[in-house]
Amino acid sequence: MQPLAERMRPTSLEDYIGQEKVIGPQAPLRKAIDAGHLPSCILWGPPGVGKTTLASLLAGELKRTMYTLSAVQSGVKEVREALEMAKKNRMFEAQSPILFIDEIHRFSKSQQDSLLNAVEKGIVTLVGATTENPSFEVISALLSRCQVYVLESLGPEHLHKMLEKAIATDPLFLSKKITLTETDALFHFSGGDGRKLYNLVELLVSSENSQKVNITNALVTERLQKNLAQYDKDGEQHYDIISAFIKSIRGSDPDAAVYWLARMLAGGESLEFIGRRLLILASEDIGLANPNALLMAQTCFESIRVIGNPESRIILSQTVIYLACSPKSNSAYMAINKAMDYVQKTGDLPIPLHLRNAPTRLMKDLNYGADYKYPHDFPGNFVEQNYFPEGHEKPKFYEPGTNPNEAKLKR
Repeated sequence: MQPLAERMRPTSLEDYIGQEKVIGPQAPLRKAIDAGHLPSCILWGPPGVGKTTLASLLAGELKRTMYTLSAVQSGVKEVREALEMAKKNRMFEAQSPILFIDEIHRFSKSQQDSLLNAVEKGIVTLVGATTENPSFEVISALLSRCQVYVLESLGPEHLHKMLEKAIATDPLFLSKKITLTETDALFHFSGGDGRKLYNLVELLVSSENSQKVNITNALVTERLQKNLAQYDKDGEQHYDIISAFIKSIRGSDPDAAVYWLARMLAGGESLEFIGRRLLILASEDIGLANPNALLMAQTCFESIRVIGNPESRIILSQTVIYLACSPKSNSAYMAINKAMDYVQKTGDLPIPLHLRNAPTRLMKDLNYGADYKYPHDFPGNFVEQNYFPEGHEKPKFYEPGTNPNEAKLKR
């Protein structure tokens, strides 16, 4: 039997629950559909809010052929094949077919480039779905040809409607007497994700031997703790694995770091998400102990965006091993945190006159920049002078780490 989320997938826009701002009666996209028009668009929102379902319903509403590609499994070859089929069908159809690309943010630059001509000439109407900000993940040339519609996490009222509909119509649920006594825990663990809600409810109902199922907060919590892995493949585990990955690199264990990297790649994790985490880590955990780490992470990030899967795994592995084996220091991270706390407590302290800019005669007359000592005019390009707000004791923000590179900085 299909999972409950598939069994409950709506077949018309009238059955679609949520996203009133996008598809409600007066929403821009709904008006376009009612007028028989669909622009190329990007549906941006978290998992389980109905992006794939909405794309399918739009195609059905407009009676258009829809070709579907998954960015995880498709390359340039599959894109070209789909475009070729669309081009052939275009001869027999008045409207351009829809090309739906799930997780379009995982397409590399070259894969996205291959779509441009077809979208521009109207060979296909592109509908992309993404959980990542399209401003960062979709190339500007393609993004400029698409409308972006933001889908939001489902609220309790939406989740309640979905739950009541499942209980009232699903054959498996109709065979049992299901009572909704409490829903707080159910909605909390669903996190606005409709698919996760269905997975959890199906788990609860199927695991009860009795024909009567009373859904309470206690039952949900108990079953969740025992069966988390059965339904939460994209939620808690996603954050736990990235946490283990970061801590392994921070702890200088290259083997563990590569293992968690492999787990993420096998699970279809976004390459850019991994790349961004490495950029942060290179500065937060390695920092001044090895400034080249940040350059390495930046080069890695740029490379994986161009190359895509499967070759990006090699670049990521090289970078992860390099970062894991690098000396560690969080001195820059701690320094800016201390400075931010100090600014929060003291507010906008006055800037000393000798440090102020004096581009006009009036400012010079007010002694802006007066008595400033230009370090390059002194031996060793250094001279003692105050660079901190006057009348306040200068705090110590930067404490050099105990590594060879920062020992040089300290000297």
